[in-house]
Amino acid sequence: MDKLTVNKMAEDKPFKLSDNFVSKYKRKKAPFGFNGLGELVYNRTYSRIKNGSGKNEQWWETVVRVVEGTFNMQKRHIDANGLGWNAWKAQHSAQEMYDRIFNMKFLPPGRGLWAMGTAITEEKKLFAALNNCAFVSTESIASDFSKAFCFLMDASMLGVGVGFDTKGAEKIILKGPNNTRKSENWTIPDTREGWVESVRLLLDSYSMGTGVLEFDYSDIRPAGVPIKGFGGESSGPQPLIDLHNHIREKLDIEVGNPLSITSIVDIMNLIGKCVVSGNVRRTAEIVFGEPDNDEYLDLKNYEVNPHRAEYGWTSNNSIFAKVGMDYSDSSQRVRYNGEPGFAWLDNMRDFGRMADAPNFKDHRAMGGNPCLEQTLESYELCCLVETFPHNHESLEDYLTTLKYAYLYAKTVTLGKTHWPETNRVMLRNRRIGCSMSGIAQFVANRGIGVLQEWMDKGYEHIQDLDKEYSDWMAIPRSIKTTSIKPSGTVSLLAGATPGIHFPESRHYIRRMRLGVGSTLVKPLEKAGYKIEPAFGSEDTTLVVEIPVDVGEGVRTVSEVSMWEQLSLAALAQRYWADNQVSCTVTFDPDTEGHQLTHALDIFQYQLKGVSFLPKLELGAYPQMPYEAIDESTYHEMKDSLGKLSFGRITGEEVVIERFCDNDVCQIDFTPSAADESSDNQTKSEDLVQDKV
Repeated sequence: MDKLTVNKMAEDKPFKLSDNFVSKYKRKKAPFGFNGLGELVYNRTYSRIKNGSGKNEQWWETVVRVVEGTFNMQKRHIDANGLGWNAWKAQHSAQEMYDRIFNMKFLPPGRGLWAMGTAITEEKKLFAALNNCAFVSTESIASDFSKAFCFLMDASMLGVGVGFDTKGAEKIILKGPNNTRKSENWTIPDTREGWVESVRLLLDSYSMGTGVLEFDYSDIRPAGVPIKGFGGESSGPQPLIDLHNHIREKLDIEVGNPLSITSIVDIMNLIGKCVVSGNVRRTAEIVFGEPDNDEYLDLKNYEVNPHRAEYGWTSNNSIFAKVGMDYSDSSQRVRYNGEPGFAWLDNMRDFGRMADAPNFKDHRAMGGNPCLEQTLESYELCCLVETFPHNHESLEDYLTTLKYAYLYAKTVTLGKTHWPETNRVMLRNRRIGCSMSGIAQFVANRGIGVLQEWMDKGYEHIQDLDKEYSDWMAIPRSIKTTSIKPSGTVSLLAGATPGIHFPESRHYIRRMRLGVGSTLVKPLEKAGYKIEPAFGSEDTTLVVEIPVDVGEGVRTVSEVSMWEQLSLAALAQRYWADNQVSCTVTFDPDTEGHQLTHALDIFQYQLKGVSFLPKLELGAYPQMPYEAIDESTYHEMKDSLGKLSFGRITGEEVVIERFCDNDVCQIDFTPSAADESSDNQTKSEDLVQDKV
């Protein structure tokens, strides 16, 4: 069949990979990493139930869905604009993308693995769900009081992590509801839009002085009912009732006074808590404040603000650091509790890569996403994609992978959202973030010099690709294209260390939780994995132990100084990331804490953002997610395992990983104290999860 015939046949049909091509992968073993951990994460997190059959996808089917979804987005855009779709070339490119995803040379973000090519994008056209994270400024709060809060809530309910600032403080004096007017009653629809609209109406009643608002929650489905599309189970109306009550409590005391920083952050955090306990179990927020404002800096000092302990954990708190500022006070705070994080907005606005001259492309930028790997304007979203240089034999092979990783991310920018402000920014910027993971493994095997070469040549290759494919799609070139995201569950699929970070231990036990009725349990038991009831949730949850070896020669975080971690981040910011490098630097408070001020003085000229995590000996607690082990214990556990074969899983509801799909930015919701096994567990999780 010639090219002309192929192109003619494809004109009015959705894009589809060749059946003959796909059939080659149906019985091919996917290269999941870490002794079954990657495969378990895939089956638990990204393998969707197929329509009609009730069976879960296998890896080859997930990749088909993602690749066909990507190329259908391209085809719709090319056809709608009369640009001439070439089905022959598309098939060739799609097959190459398929092979590189299947073999985990690159992977879409968790958002893409979960949503791309599903009814979410193909029918509902909710392309916002393909994006990892966003930012919104409160600066214009006086002209539209509720807008920024509602954007954060809507985006969070779609699984998008959101950053925000405190620039709206002191810019509006609230009137409060008018008790002399007739009260209004509004029945809340049982939809995402209905929940968000209820918050908008409540907030606007305080800014506009309308009548007292009463809500009817009777249409909201009861707790425990499955949620179609986005997964999970309904929480019932209680989280929303609690949010409404908390907003009233916070704003009643603000009536007649300029709106405070505390109230802005309180409301955003309370929305995050509602979303977490509502229809998802993770949240990601970051708030940016000024470095000299004690009210802001004390928000997580629960001796000063004890009421915030209930919800203050929902955001990472960072400052807009000024190049040349005095870091003494903020360094002392970091030394003892790990916050604030630091974002140099001037560097974010002025520079692409720090190796290049200032280009001021991002002069409109207002902040960043919760993990701080993306510079963002207000209402802007970002799409990330992850590459694994360690899984490549040569630079040439890696450059080919970058073509298809770039193409995935650029394609996502073709999808419009339901927010006009967001579309206006994204259609102009087309910002993407091609990332690297497994950097610690790459350095251990090939050295810093080769990493620098791959970063520099890889970046230049992406710029050439952006010129070529932006012209083909007839859209603007991307304002920025590269970043280093912290990663997490996606890197586990490929057996890679997360982002730029070093592992806690070369050998460790990774524990994961499964429901007692999960169809994944029997294959794990048959293969000899240790499975036991979860402490505090024995009747509903099981914990499986998986031995992990990150690779020979890979240094652990205890072997790497604070200075080396900062230097590696600076290298990536200089030669790879024109957005940012998401880096949480682990340091010893006793031996390195006094050096924080000096480190920030030096690296403020080389980085755009950074956060710190103090090493604290908090002790062990039952069923820790990560537990370091020695080499002999690792081999003993590994040698006891048989062949793991999940086969065809049926009816397994995915446990959705949201936002930046990593264990650093996301904050797990713990519904009750019974889920905590000890005070040490609580302290340990707070310190890790509150990091950027």
